[in-house]
Amino acid sequence: MTEATLSDYEKRLLDDFQKEFPLHPRPFAVIAERLGVDEDTVLDLLCELQERGLISRVGAVVEPHRVGYSTLAAMRVPQEMLEAVGRFVASHPEVNHCYEREHGLNLWFVVAASSRRKVAEVLADIEYRTGLPVLDLPLEEAFRLDLGFPLTWE
Repeated sequence: MTEATLSDYEKRLLDDFQKEFPLHPRPFAVIAERLGVDEDTVLDLLCELQERGLISRVGAVVEPHRVGYSTLAAMRVPQEMLEAVGRFVASHPEVNHCYEREHGLNLWFVVAASSRRKVAEVLADIEYRTGLPVLDLPLEEAFRLDLGFPLTWE
């Protein structure tokens, strides 16, 4: 991604609203006002950034187990099955952060649901339907990581 491929508005959307997202019934209208554009423009820009693969989602980050339950999971998937299994795992609405790693356990993902029971059901479904064991790695100690970082434009 180069500076020339992003408009000033897109750069500001990506950089200025990583933190302190407006807690408002119409947050995108607040962002639009701050950017000097209308709400539809902000929503269109976000959709375009997502379609271009520059962002995956816009949403809150909630402290683990404050609302619902989540776990990290990993699988050892034969390379010839990895794409299909990854697509299947990622198709579950409870799954996010589904990605390949260069490791014996080569497919990693997070399952987040309303309860520990629902998370267990999703993991069991994945295991049953793929025929591959799923390693459940529940949170033992929480660390707060600030994932916002200033973007630089050259």
